[in-house]
Order: sequence, then structure tokens, then C-alpha cells
Amino acid sequence: MNRTLLGLVALILAAGVGAYGDPTRLAQVKQAFASIEPDITGSIGSHFNSGWREVAVSRGHAGQFAVQASVNGVGAPMVVDTGASSVVLTYETAKAAGLPLEMLDYDVELETASGHTKGARLTLDRLAVGKLVEHSVPALVVPQGQLKSNLLGMSFLDRLESWQVHADRLILRGYP
Repeated sequence: MNRTLLGLVALILAAGVGAYGDPTRLAQVKQAFASIEPDITGSIGSHFNSGWREVAVSRGHAGQFAVQASVNGVGAPMVVDTGASSVVLTYETAKAAGLPLEMLDYDVELETASGHTKGARLTLDRLAVGKLVEHSVPALVVPQGQLKSNLLGMSFLDRLESWQVHADRLILRGYP
């Protein structure tokens, strides 16, 4: 906010100096403004749909929104599931991401599209979907063969500034 205000003041000063015709002072104001302009436009752009912290996902043939995420640096395809209270990983994805599977306690009751199963709680160091990166994300992992797809649930989506569906596009928007 302070940078935005500073930028507006610089613009007003530049306009005032330009009106009085002092080219030396106008050049100084322009140089000062140029040094802060990327910061100002970056923060304003994140609020006004610049794509700086935004990911758009097209609906797939099955009607779902699928994303290519990264769990602790390992690629993980996920289906966006607003009905899932948590991010849920398959055993295979959790293993590939180097999560400590041998230390997990499968004590969380889960109802999935495939039926009833149990999951184990864990925390993902890093979960990224495009430009959106979150740290220390609560998640669940299910036993081997219990789930076909990883689910991008509310433990990730709740951390975003907003998410919305427009026609056949899901827009995930992060905080600046």
C-alpha cells in the first residue's frame, strides 16, 4: 500500500514538474519512479488479474479440473476436489515425494468415490500449483491401491485469496 501511495505521489510530482517545464527535475523524478515502478505494478497487478499469482485450469473431458502440482519438488497430477477437506495423496505419490510412509499411522476415516478407506496425516513441506506455492500444507495419504488420483482439497484451497469457476475454467488466485 505504501509503495502504491508513493507511486501516485511520484506521478503527481512528475506531472507538476512537467507543467513547469524543468527538464532536469523531471528527469530526476522519472528516474526515482522507474526504480519503484516494478514493485508497484507487481503488487497492483496481483490484485487486478495480472496472472502474477494466478492459475487458470480448463475443465477436462470428465468434467473435472486436473492440475499438475508439485509435492516437495516432485510432479504430482491432482484433481481439484472442493468436497475434500484436505489434500489427499496416493501412496505412490507420497513415496515418490520422499514422505516418511513407514512412520505413518492410518487412523483417519475417509469416504472416497471408490469407497471407505483410512488415511494417515502428514504435512507437506511444499505444495505448488503453477505460480501458487504453499508451505507446511496439512495432507492425508491413503494406503497403496486405495485411490486412483491425488486430490487437491481444501487444506490447499483455503490458503488462496480466492478460487472460482467461470464457465469451463477454474481460476485459482493467490495472495500477493
